[in-house]
This record gives sequence, C-alpha cells and structure tokens, in this order.
Amino acid sequence: MASFSALLVAVLDDGRRLTLLDDRGWTVGGPGDVWQHMSATTVAATARTVVGPDEPFGDQTAQDAEADHWEGLAGVLGRQGVRTAARELSDLPHDVELSGRLLARLNGP
Repeated sequence: MASFSALLVAVLDDGRRLTLLDDRGWTVGGPGDVWQHMSATTVAATARTVVGPDEPFGDQTAQDAEADHWEGLAGVLGRQGVRTAARELSDLPHDVELSGRLLARLNGP
C-alpha cells in the first residue's frame, strides 16, 4: 500500500508560491508490490485528478462543478491578496512537481 498527499499551489510572477489546496490525497493498494505498477506519469495524472475539479454532485453539471472549483480557487487567492479571475486560473499550466523522495522510490529498486 502507498499513500500520497497533494498540494496545489499558485506560482506568481514574482516567484511567490501560494497554497490553494492542502487537503487532498489518495492511497493505492492491491496484491503484491504496488510500486511495480506506478510511474511518475501515473502519479502525476492521479495528482491532477485529485486536486480537482471534483465530480458533479446532486443536480450539478460537470460544467457547474468545474466553474465552482475555479471560482473557489480564485477566492482562496483573493483572501491572500491576489485578484484573478477563475477563467484565468483554468487557462494556466497545471504542472506536477514530484518530491525527490517520491522520484527516488519510483526509480529505485
């Protein structure tokens, strides 16, 4: 079994890194060594999914869920003194940085 945590940050033009989400993560389990079936590519893809947007719920459409997600993140930035539109956030690159420890485990024995 392997557990992961994901942190979503906005990197500003001046180099500051502001936390948007710090409460996301996932666990992978199964028979045998789960590390044999993981790669940096699969971990990065899962990390992108885990930090949202979430699946719609109730009467919400996928478009509503996505709009709510980006509006929420724009609000988090706004509370940290950075004004931006949700649409601008959704258009930005969404890079995944894996820790050195994780990369060593993925590329290790």
